[in-house]
Amino acid sequence: MIRAVIAGGLALVLTARFTTAEPLTIKIGYIGRAEKKTTISLLDLAPDNDGLAGVRLALEDNNTTGKFLNQHFSLEEARIKSGTDPTDIVVQFADQGISFFIVDLPADMLLKVAEIGRQRDLLFFNAGAIDDRLREEDCRPNVIHTAPTRSMLADGLAQYLVFKRWPRWLLVVGSHEADKLFAEALHRAAGRFGAKIVQQRVFEDTGGARRTDSGLAQIQRQIPLFMQGAPAHDVVVAADESEVFAAYLPYRTREPRPVAGSAGLVPKSWDPAHDQWGANQLQNRFMQSFSRRMNALDMQTWSAARMIGEAAARVASGDPQAIFTYMKGPEFALAAFKGQKLTLRDWNLQLRQPILLADGRTIVSVSPQEGFLHQFSELDTLGIDRPETKCRLK
Repeated sequence: MIRAVIAGGLALVLTARFTTAEPLTIKIGYIGRAEKKTTISLLDLAPDNDGLAGVRLALEDNNTTGKFLNQHFSLEEARIKSGTDPTDIVVQFADQGISFFIVDLPADMLLKVAEIGRQRDLLFFNAGAIDDRLREEDCRPNVIHTAPTRSMLADGLAQYLVFKRWPRWLLVVGSHEADKLFAEALHRAAGRFGAKIVQQRVFEDTGGARRTDSGLAQIQRQIPLFMQGAPAHDVVVAADESEVFAAYLPYRTREPRPVAGSAGLVPKSWDPAHDQWGANQLQNRFMQSFSRRMNALDMQTWSAARMIGEAAARVASGDPQAIFTYMKGPEFALAAFKGQKLTLRDWNLQLRQPILLADGRTIVSVSPQEGFLHQFSELDTLGIDRPETKCRLK
């Protein structure tokens, strides 16, 4: 009887100590863009919580696990306008004890905040910028990339087109710098996987309204005229990150050819139509929370926040260096509903991930495609591989 009382009292003491101990709080900062990108289709307009919703859902997941580990994840958020210096926000958040930053910023802004962060031991997760240079000549040792690169997207698309035996590409490129960078990635992918760009044409952005009362009639005449006289080709590939012309290409080309790239069959890290490998469960939870479907930026921010949560749980710590070290190690993996676990490339801190190929209604395929082999990971057939990297992490 006495032993039972003692044992019961000890259990109450231990329970009280566990329940009354202050949880370890891990603070995360989110910095996104205030402006919405102009799109051709009204259906493609970015929601107000674009990207931020992904972070919030991931924090719910982190805190569900955190209840059992006495960890709690909190969020501070900010959006900045184009041309605004984000370093003041980074300093402000850092002064509040925030060491982890999930950011959707242009490349130059990201490099700027990364430099400030090195002085304060801050860790950044690039969830928006797809520039290859951020993982190559401009790589930084305190920036992890959950957004895929242009080369990863181009390689994912190229593998499928080659698999389909559509090797002859007519490449149509926009006149903006981002369009040209995607075109460079497509050229690299074509050469890498045995496709041939039979001709490249430039679609000049002359300005003006993208939606007018007579727009459909004009487009129906202009696009076939622009496409006439092209060499024999299997597919039209568009490089139009600026959303000027690509969405007008399907069903309006001179010859009856499929369209891929920035319209038609589009390579993405995620798509609202994705429902395989348990993704439907994530999509349903996202819909219940935010009354919309999950897009690519949401998945990239979700992945960043979940990486922090997964690593913090494994190392039982909120120390940024301990978490970072674990992420770079061989034991780290992120389950992200894409058919295989995602890991980090230790040579440039890019998150390995499959590329979905979507047509706006369904997922047509997922790359890497069958038969594209690699000595270490088939995911490394997408993007810049270790032997060719220019990144030197210091």
